[in-house]
Amino acid sequence: MRKYIKNIVLGMAVLAVLSGCATQPMNKQSEEQAIEITDEKMDFLGITNKEYLSAASKRALAWSDDLNNEWFGEFTVHDLKGDLAYEEGVVRRDPSAMIQHNGKYYVWYSKSVGKVDGFAGDIENDKVFPWDRCDIWYATSEDGWTWKEEGIAVARGEKGAYDDRSVFTTEIMEHEGMYYLVYQTVKSPYNVRVKNQVGLAWSNSPDGPWTKSKEPILSPADNGVWKGDEDNRFIVEKKGDFDSHKVHDPCIIPFKGKFYLYYKGEQMGEEITFGGRQIRHGVAIADNPKGPYIKSKYNPISNSGHEICVWPQDGGIGSLITTDGPEKNTIQWAPDGINFEIKTVIPGAPHAIGLNRELDTSRPFGAFDWGLTHKYQSYDWQYIRRFQGKRKTTHKAKGEAGAKEASDAVSKKRKE
Repeated sequence: MRKYIKNIVLGMAVLAVLSGCATQPMNKQSEEQAIEITDEKMDFLGITNKEYLSAASKRALAWSDDLNNEWFGEFTVHDLKGDLAYEEGVVRRDPSAMIQHNGKYYVWYSKSVGKVDGFAGDIENDKVFPWDRCDIWYATSEDGWTWKEEGIAVARGEKGAYDDRSVFTTEIMEHEGMYYLVYQTVKSPYNVRVKNQVGLAWSNSPDGPWTKSKEPILSPADNGVWKGDEDNRFIVEKKGDFDSHKVHDPCIIPFKGKFYLYYKGEQMGEEITFGGRQIRHGVAIADNPKGPYIKSKYNPISNSGHEICVWPQDGGIGSLITTDGPEKNTIQWAPDGINFEIKTVIPGAPHAIGLNRELDTSRPFGAFDWGLTHKYQSYDWQYIRRFQGKRKTTHKAKGEAGAKEASDAVSKKRKE
């Protein structure tokens, strides 16, 4: 296992151990044992005196030596054509990764119709979230820009089934000629304290038909305790594990001869911390694509995040961490699929990314050349768009372009 001392953010742990008070000098011997202080590092970081290190300098000295911009990039987002263009009255959101089959791209997504009613009305019949009352649909495209909606792939279950209310936020995995859709499920009634689960469907063709698992393949931890009978998810006697309330955004990756099911966990009594919502990721591992999936003893495997976005990278697993938590807006990487280290900060990454599984990921930023995302036109209506990504290797100060134009104008006037 790699030492987390090389992780950029976990350098803060070094500070906590080494310094009882930032204003007091550290014991020089203890400091040198904990972090390496070289003249080269001092020069690179611009540190004046190693006898007097601020909290920031201590964290910087604990950073990995592998500081580069190979993982850093930026994004633009564009509207699509065809059936995935914005449509009033329709929700299309949370695109899966894309795969290619017979010369066409395939994508799966959550689809519902009708405005959101919330929890104030008739819970049994109203629509409480945009992702409520969804089925999983799919579309195809020859160029990744113009899409044709092909129909329902996986529908909600019959009344009384674990997936009778909504099936949504899906991901695709292709393995040895079989196709697997993993997705969230909710059983009615959809109240605030409902505990969703994860389902699975499989087919020998991306066009289906799909066979659904009779039982969920993943459920929340059963060790939290609600307080009272009020339908309020913040009032608890015991919070339980990081995934004691919900298991969201599932994605299965074949890895090292097994199948790693990554997911987002939501905790009963979730709180707001200095990084925003308490959201963390976990992984469950199986020997067979259909399970059984056993949660890792090392869960949670992230301190932050929202939607799951993972991909094979350099013999390990890459992960985009967005939206929530103290390590949000970072790309992380784990050689073993479990112990993730921060590789770069990524500001402005699109939400709910659906990667293009056909891209070359030998380059650290190669997974983001282009893919799909979704946009909130309003809370009622969302639609799918395309993102483009590129590595960012240079920096221009704000206003530099305008300053150059002004300088050129002055030079021209002088010549006249």
